[in-house]
Amino acid sequence: MQKKKKPKLLVVDDEPDNLDLLYRTFRRDFVVFKAESGAEALNILTKEGEVSVIISDQRMPEMKGTEFLSRTVSDFPDTVRIILTGFTDVEDLVAAINSGQVYKYITKPWDPNELKEVVKLASDGYEQIKNRTEALQQAQIQAELMSKIVQVALKSQSIKDCLDSLSMAFGESFSANICIVEILRNGALTSTYGHYPKTDNIEYWLGDDPLIQKAILSGESQFWDWESTSPTLEEVSHYQKAELKTHLVTPILYKEKTLAVISLQWKTLHKIDEQEMFRIHVISQQVALAINSSLSDQI
Repeated sequence: MQKKKKPKLLVVDDEPDNLDLLYRTFRRDFVVFKAESGAEALNILTKEGEVSVIISDQRMPEMKGTEFLSRTVSDFPDTVRIILTGFTDVEDLVAAINSGQVYKYITKPWDPNELKEVVKLASDGYEQIKNRTEALQQAQIQAELMSKIVQVALKSQSIKDCLDSLSMAFGESFSANICIVEILRNGALTSTYGHYPKTDNIEYWLGDDPLIQKAILSGESQFWDWESTSPTLEEVSHYQKAELKTHLVTPILYKEKTLAVISLQWKTLHKIDEQEMFRIHVISQQVALAINSSLSDQI
């Protein structure tokens, strides 16, 4: 099982002792970035990207904590923001909380256990938001791809048009460098295929790919990458030559007969979880209908 990555935490305070204390408090559970001013913190965010939680002191020279946090909202709306304050600056804090810029404020001197609990809840909330957002995005991708497949089945004038359109839809939807949809006859590849991106110089063929026969014989998707699989010498040699880091082959079945295979190829590592594999499986059933319809029209 892959070890879960630590969430990112940004702590901002103009007092070095407080900054070091915050760092020591959270370094075991978070990847902690430190900044002594709002300006420095903004530079860190520009370089490192989104973090789960930001803890900022309110009273800092040049830029108050609430002002700094307000500047992070547009670029990082999901980040959870916490203010540390040594006094009750009611007007600034209430405005920041009401506008959604601040999740909670903690008064100084703060209790380490209390702050740890608040930050844990904040980090868990951030992760839930990101998971929901990702699930919605994936559902949208699936719906759009299903719609494209239906349109392919309705509009394609030939099997070649159908395969080209399917390979483009899959390649774009899954951000693949290459996608090939190739027809089978009697369990063997044919010269009828669709290729994404369209090019006169086809740089990769499926005939000698190590995964193809495994997928055809098993009727199940076959996945390979440089990290999560145990490559054979044949696979290492083949994929090094092809300059591929990840490959997924999915057989397209119609009434228990393999009509075609879909090959999704990435030149960088591309992680595919169980949910994405399931989505590809569901969508492949619609692909089978589209291909079968196009093949039937040629008869």
